[in-house]
Amino acid sequence: MEGKPDYTSVEYWNGIIKMSLSKFFILRVLSTQSMHGYDITRTVRDMTKGCCSPTEGTIYPLLKEFEEGGYVTSQNELVNGRERKVYTLTPKGHQAFLVAVDAWEEVTHYVLEAVNKSKYKSKP
Repeated sequence: MEGKPDYTSVEYWNGIIKMSLSKFFILRVLSTQSMHGYDITRTVRDMTKGCCSPTEGTIYPLLKEFEEGGYVTSQNELVNGRERKVYTLTPKGHQAFLVAVDAWEEVTHYVLEAVNKSKYKSKP
């Protein structure tokens, strides 16, 4: 059984959902201002009340992926006396965020509709 997903596991579903949400919320926070990685993580955590808290091991690979795709740029800046890589959303990144908003609104609508029509709103 090793290596196969356990679809009855909350951890499985939380992992899948939160990875996608991390990407969304990183774009969201960068849509308002440039930030360095730690501030992005803190802002996402605060914005989602801890529901979505990307770790260092998650956020930097995502930021690198966004940078390689042209969705963000980075530059080294002095922040509070320390040199940090500060990330800025590009026009392509803004476009990606707007597309993501539309996609999440559509998906959320259908998820909520499916749950509301289900006879099992919680564990059976």
